[in-house]
Amino acid sequence: MSRPTYPAAQRQDIVEDLHGHQVADPYRWLEDPQSDDTKRWLTDQDELFHQAVDGLPGRERLRARLTDLLGSGSIGSPVWRGDRRFFVRRAAEQEHAVLYTVGADGGERILLDPMAIDDSGRTTLDAWQPDKEGRLLAYQLSHGGDEESLLRVMDVATGEDVEGPIERCRYSQIAWLPGGAAFYYVRRLPAAEVPDGEDQYHRRVYLHRVGSDPETDDVMIFGEGREKTNYYGVSVSRDGRWLALSASQGTAPRNELWIADLTASPIEAPALKVLQEGVDAETGVYVGRDGRAYIFTDRDAPRARLCVTDPADPSYETWRDLIPEDPEAVLSDFAILDGPELERPVLLAGWTRHAISEITVHDLVTGERIGEVPTPGLGSIGGIVERPEGGHEAWFGYTDNVTPTSVQRYDARTGETSLWQAAPGTVDLPDVQAEQITYESYDGTEVRMLVISRADVAARDEPRPTILYGYGGFNVSLTPSYSPIILTWVEAGGVYVIANVRGGAEEGEEWHRAGMLARKQAVFDDFHAAAEKLIADGWTTPERLAISGGSNGGLLVGAALTQRPELYRAVVCSAPLLDMVRYERFGLGQTWNVEYGSAEVPEQLGWLLGYSPYHHVREGVEYPATLFTVFDSDTRVDPLHARKMCAALQHATASAEPILLRNEAEVGHGARAVSRTVQLAVDTLSFMAARTGLDLET
Repeated sequence: MSRPTYPAAQRQDIVEDLHGHQVADPYRWLEDPQSDDTKRWLTDQDELFHQAVDGLPGRERLRARLTDLLGSGSIGSPVWRGDRRFFVRRAAEQEHAVLYTVGADGGERILLDPMAIDDSGRTTLDAWQPDKEGRLLAYQLSHGGDEESLLRVMDVATGEDVEGPIERCRYSQIAWLPGGAAFYYVRRLPAAEVPDGEDQYHRRVYLHRVGSDPETDDVMIFGEGREKTNYYGVSVSRDGRWLALSASQGTAPRNELWIADLTASPIEAPALKVLQEGVDAETGVYVGRDGRAYIFTDRDAPRARLCVTDPADPSYETWRDLIPEDPEAVLSDFAILDGPELERPVLLAGWTRHAISEITVHDLVTGERIGEVPTPGLGSIGGIVERPEGGHEAWFGYTDNVTPTSVQRYDARTGETSLWQAAPGTVDLPDVQAEQITYESYDGTEVRMLVISRADVAARDEPRPTILYGYGGFNVSLTPSYSPIILTWVEAGGVYVIANVRGGAEEGEEWHRAGMLARKQAVFDDFHAAAEKLIADGWTTPERLAISGGSNGGLLVGAALTQRPELYRAVVCSAPLLDMVRYERFGLGQTWNVEYGSAEVPEQLGWLLGYSPYHHVREGVEYPATLFTVFDSDTRVDPLHARKMCAALQHATASAEPILLRNEAEVGHGARAVSRTVQLAVDTLSFMAARTGLDLET
């Protein structure tokens, strides 16, 4: 195989002295997407990509099977407001999920269809929140992947907007006050009021009265003088009495938390009382219908616990454990069922035990465990929801590796779980099996991975083309879920592996912190060790092993390919962070220095340089085949990371294996239309199949 002819890319003689480190950056010019040189380079890369990938075998078969499996559609759990419920559903033929409402008469009606708003498929529904009576709906839309979340308010009865758009509401929660006349929300300051380059930061909490001008009439209630990278959360209790407000610096695994009695102070100037401040822990509060404050926290409990206290006196000394920390499972959710039909009120607690979900039943007053909720299998549950006014029913989403998302209903009177709504489409599912394997990382830590293969193939009977996937950061858990991408690969005879490496939340907050900041290398070590275990046990070989990851997972596979290039045959690196010296300067980078560290701090620059993939590309190394996938409108992780890394690898590699860049316009880091999901998967799977020897045509 001959080495591809790569587009010309100037190497600049840029070397900076950073805290005593000589840091080279030969492709800094690729940081500017508007320069003629960058545009020309991208055009050439696009031509190279299509030459290399468009003709790969099995692509049409892949496209058809992925489309079939995505034809299951999806269904979301109901959100109740009295006799009215709201939910999202995507049918087989739809590009995006649609928001519906059902009234007391049982009649179903579309409220928001992104394709009806924009038939190009580039508009996404980011979030929605009905008011406490179900008469008004706040909803947020983004266009072209920008995730700007323009906020509007709709009259549910008529389907007409009553106001909006309100700008700069990215990642804003909506906390309605009773009656629907006003809500609290989060909005960034206008760009003209902040320093250049900081327009994605500087959030504030506001009170908005429906119908008023948000730019001139909204009252700022919190955030002035605090960290520019702070995120804020707001909620108001069902009865409208209690406001809870939280603040966290970027994505830090800790927050500060306040509560205010809105009957004792004006809603424009709530008298906030400290619930948690200056503590290295993450805590939330919910005031129940019984008047107790339920405190969900990992304070002194890395796997989380649920406490109760009096909201009028919420100091830490008053907290009492209701559901103590479990030594093995991670507490993830809870719901309260206290309807008059029940002999006694109960609390449902959701857990993940080594990434598998379960739900237990407890006495609401004492916390005593009195049972468990039957679930359909060994999979993942979504949020547990109940009616705001109370009752005996709860709903939760369920999925596993071979089960499209469904909504299950639990009846506390009978203790039974039943199917509430299945995914709307019917699909012919392949027969696959999943095995959870425990292995040792380099420091002796036990790590788990889920190995998915075809059921009619004896495990480890011969090495097979395998994809190893990981994430390893930001307290994100990788749990079993329905994935047409996984099923298509496995059905064709491949093996798909999900590694629950450190940095995630599968084993609680300690597991997260064991893979962040100075300990980030542990994430990469866990990933390499997973690959070595798969090879040692006969699942695959280095020649048949591909790795894949996106965003923080893109950093993971970027580090993997530079640290152990001989271990992997192919790499798909999507929307990645790769230049860890300059990542804070772009996108939302400054909100992540609590996860990675900052190049401005000498010690932390040392951590970053220890693994930064861009800075570890070495000339003369035979690097594996690599495909970078990036999205032009990505406002979270700037595509410059992949551009610079691609140029560096193309220059340095001594291998004939291709280094390619797939650049997609008018989509961003998050949600996308189904047809675009299919096309991306066809490109990435056919690339990995061609390198690892998976036959997609028989």
